[in-house]
Amino acid sequence: MAIEKFTADLIMPVTGPGLENHVIVTNDSGTILSIDPADQHDPVSVKQLKGVLTPGFVNTHCHLELSHMKGRVETGTGLLPFLSKVVSLREVPMEEIMDAIAQADREMYDGGIVAVGDISNKADTIPTKRNSSLRYYTFVEMFDFLQNERADSTFEQYLQVFEQHDDSNGNQKSCVPHAPYTVSPSLFGRIRKQNPENITVSIHNQETPHENDFFLSKGGAFADWYKGFGFDTSHFPATGKHSIHYAIQHLNPNSRTLFVHNTMSTPEDIAAAQQWSDKVYWATCANANLYIENRLPNYQHFMEAEAKMTIGTDSLTSNWQLSILEEMKTIARYQSYISFETLLRWATLNGAKALGYEKELGSFEVGKQPGLVLLNLDNSLTLRPDTAAQRII
Repeated sequence: MAIEKFTADLIMPVTGPGLENHVIVTNDSGTILSIDPADQHDPVSVKQLKGVLTPGFVNTHCHLELSHMKGRVETGTGLLPFLSKVVSLREVPMEEIMDAIAQADREMYDGGIVAVGDISNKADTIPTKRNSSLRYYTFVEMFDFLQNERADSTFEQYLQVFEQHDDSNGNQKSCVPHAPYTVSPSLFGRIRKQNPENITVSIHNQETPHENDFFLSKGGAFADWYKGFGFDTSHFPATGKHSIHYAIQHLNPNSRTLFVHNTMSTPEDIAAAQQWSDKVYWATCANANLYIENRLPNYQHFMEAEAKMTIGTDSLTSNWQLSILEEMKTIARYQSYISFETLLRWATLNGAKALGYEKELGSFEVGKQPGLVLLNLDNSLTLRPDTAAQRII
């Protein structure tokens, strides 16, 4: 068994404070054997790295199958025009789609990502995932545009996709609802019945003001948007509450639930979800939120509620790259009161917990295989525009 030893200016275990003058010892599979004071090792046997060592990143929200749409959808249009454009661009030569998926997978690997929560509506990503060095939690996403009578046929359609995706070699999968505004009570029920409880369910949440308006009073732009697709929503009553309340009414509190985006979530919404279940996680995709809606969540609300935050990239349709480090840099640029240590926990251990990978990933602990990523930071831990990530393991 080959042994490797690494040290850096600072080692960030995530579960505790940064370590100076320490060495991480790994075997050839990347499993951490020990974390020791540097004076316990001959310096000649240790690889000396300049910068800060962190565990590999966990991307809790991606749409890998949309990678071929990079640069094809305009920025700043708002969510509804964005969604309409995405639907219109789905017909692309399969070779182009597959090449883009493989390239995006490599981009994430090179950027220090070790696991991905990936939304899938099709089977296009299966070949890449089978050969990838990343772990994938595939969320097979379903939507029936609030049409109860379409729930069964919709579920059966996407169940075929679900059955094709692998859950071997460390990968996992589950059936998930797209968003509160696109999933009927009947479809929520079919999805919940399909899933065992020890899984993660992902759902897009409160990404635009129109979503809350629709549930509060049937106001906003969603009514016309539905009509554009030929769907009648007159049967769906206004609930008088924000959309997340409809979602938690139909989700399983005993499963891990990953709410994604949350740009319009209020302190009351956050409190309601966390009172509903202690297995709630919140994924933020800062660059995608800026790309689509020119807004960010108020992270202070989540921090005050001690919410378990994670970080995602969304897709190359709605982002300039698939980089968790770039997401961290964007959050730090616009809401600089959030410390590097906090962002790193969101990007690593919280994400691993959200996907059920915390026994292997997310922190530097003996027995784990979290990956090693080197950031060109000094001990001030200030993220700069030129901060880069180099994958070591």
